[in-house]
Amino acid sequence: MMLDLGGALVRAHDILGVFDLDNTTVMRDSRDYLSAAEKGGDAVTVSYELPRTFVVAVENGKRRVYISPVLSGTLLKRIKTGFGE
Repeated sequence: MMLDLGGALVRAHDILGVFDLDNTTVMRDSRDYLSAAEKGGDAVTVSYELPRTFVVAVENGKRRVYISPVLSGTLLKRIKTGFGE
């Protein structure tokens, strides 16, 4: 199943985690993780809309961090119901 992140499609079984930006970026470790992903070229902004979520996935052995405008709760519901395509 493919999950629509609001501008990019990712295979659901490649996803390691879905994180709310507002709640997770208050922690320094999360900010450092996102910063390292951006510096390493592993971060992908899927839309120019307000970012609300970041999704960590491993595709073909390579880490990708997708910055998405879709709320984390919405993405999780899509995964659970199979409504990602």
